[in-house]
Amino acid sequence: MNYYIKADQFLLENEENTADYLCVENGRFGTFVETVPPDAKVMDWSGFTIAPGLFDTHIHGLKGSDVMDGDPDGIQAMSEVLLSLGVTRFLPTTLTSDKEALDRALISVVEAVEKGLSGAQSEGIFLEGPYFTEKHKGAQNPDYFRDPSRQEFDHWQELAGNMIVKIALAPERAGSEEFIRYVSSTGVLASIAHTDASHDCCILAVDAGARNYVHLFNGMSGLHHREPGVAGAALTDKRAFAELICDGYHVHPDIAKLALHVKDDKLVLITDCMQAGLMPDGDYHLGEFPVVMQGGVARTETGSLAGSTLKLIDGVKNLHVWSDKSLAEVWHRGSLSPAVSLGRDADLGSIKAGKLADYVVLNKDLEVQTTAVAGEIKYEKEG
Repeated sequence: MNYYIKADQFLLENEENTADYLCVENGRFGTFVETVPPDAKVMDWSGFTIAPGLFDTHIHGLKGSDVMDGDPDGIQAMSEVLLSLGVTRFLPTTLTSDKEALDRALISVVEAVEKGLSGAQSEGIFLEGPYFTEKHKGAQNPDYFRDPSRQEFDHWQELAGNMIVKIALAPERAGSEEFIRYVSSTGVLASIAHTDASHDCCILAVDAGARNYVHLFNGMSGLHHREPGVAGAALTDKRAFAELICDGYHVHPDIAKLALHVKDDKLVLITDCMQAGLMPDGDYHLGEFPVVMQGGVARTETGSLAGSTLKLIDGVKNLHVWSDKSLAEVWHRGSLSPAVSLGRDADLGSIKAGKLADYVVLNKDLEVQTTAVAGEIKYEKEG
């Protein structure tokens, strides 16, 4: 369906357009025009803002579903719910577990995608683990930690039909540099996570091809003026992206503001959301771990943060309030930066001619009214 969009403003990469009509042709954004043909179909969202669809590259679960359940219906449910949150693309994310559980999780994502997701679309799978170290394990199970294995990864990639596009590991583990070189050569985004590596070890990992740090400041050695650690390497190395969870619990607002200032367009907003997202306080699981959520904060029995219950759009709103950056700039940290990190920015991440027409209609309170995927309206808020 071809049509035009009229709105009060459009959040573009480097500006805000407030006057013209935006053409949508064959599921992709066209150009802005001042007038439209008399018989043209116009989506008139006067009074609203049009923003690019958000892209959550790190999400374990939502509203009772968990990727590690190994249930294709759970992936479908996540896909549908994400639309109401302004997310049009996501990476179903695994946890460290035994081989059988990881096999099931990968197969379930493949089955769901092959059947066809009705909501937000999966752009691949994020394999978080199992190649971590114990000191900063977070909610990852150390019983399954081990050195990276190319053979094991190849098995999982074959099982996933080459859908694994991102993998996280601790670079101090034996064989990590060689492993990073290998997966990077296949187009997979090698990421650094749950690690006590030194600054120099991280730089060597980036030299080998790692280009992302997972949930900055969490699951990693902190910043010290004589040993910058993983956090210091993530902040100072301009070659690498860094993920950030902007819920106010994982990272202090002033540190989030600092990260945005330093990393700029290499900052990727994520949720790390688990199954308790959009659910009431109570008892849940993150993989094999029992989790208690109180006041919207999920923790393991030992008190460690267990993922988050954050909505990505709330992370955008939080960082916009905490920083001195425009809404458009901060919004693109949740849409364009994720796409760039995965090499998908030719099609995704911003409102630009030729890209897939993923967009969100926002009211003045930045609440999602409508969400479209590849030009097709998939969600409309009731009332």
